[in-house]
Amino acid sequence: MTEHPEIEAALEAVLFVAAEPVDREKLLEIFGGQDREAATAALERVIERYVGGPDKGVRIEEVAGGLRLVTRPELHGYLRKFFEVSGRTRLSMAALETLAIVAYRQPVTGPEIQELRGVSPAGVLKTLLEKRLVRISGRKKVVGKPFLYRTTREFLMHFGLGSLDDLPPLEEFEEIFGPDGVDLGGRTEERQQEMAEESFGVIESLESDES
Repeated sequence: MTEHPEIEAALEAVLFVAAEPVDREKLLEIFGGQDREAATAALERVIERYVGGPDKGVRIEEVAGGLRLVTRPELHGYLRKFFEVSGRTRLSMAALETLAIVAYRQPVTGPEIQELRGVSPAGVLKTLLEKRLVRISGRKKVVGKPFLYRTTREFLMHFGLGSLDDLPPLEEFEEIFGPDGVDLGGRTEERQQEMAEESFGVIESLESDES
């Protein structure tokens, strides 16, 4: 039987390296039958350890159906400065508006987005697809059979949502992300950057102008 400290250390290590939230059951499957009960208790201790006190830079949160290590929201100012120094790319207001349309009206087509925004969304949709914030979910059965777009699990992760039911009212969304953009740059190979990037949307001035 594995010692309890080793189980806790293993759980912590898995959460640290995981690129996406990890389901509790998948975490516990790592351990054999004899260790299952101990692993369940160890997981609760790890979660309690990362409640997120003032002396902690990271905490554990449950999002998109799984657990992940994230940075504390109170530290977003430091992380914003770090990403500014690192030269991260940010979503423009055009991209954010398009993402909001997809999120609140999905499934939605490119022509429907264009009708609402007044400009072609082709370039913005390409960016959102590359960042894995939206996906193609089929074609609408109308003339031309345009693609249908939906948000992804990555979208839930970036915005800290458990499901689409957790989306705030559209008016609140517009207030939160008003005249500024959100840092949602692509992932890097450095896990420290991934953790910071995935844990929150930093509200800041736009550095790009997608149309």
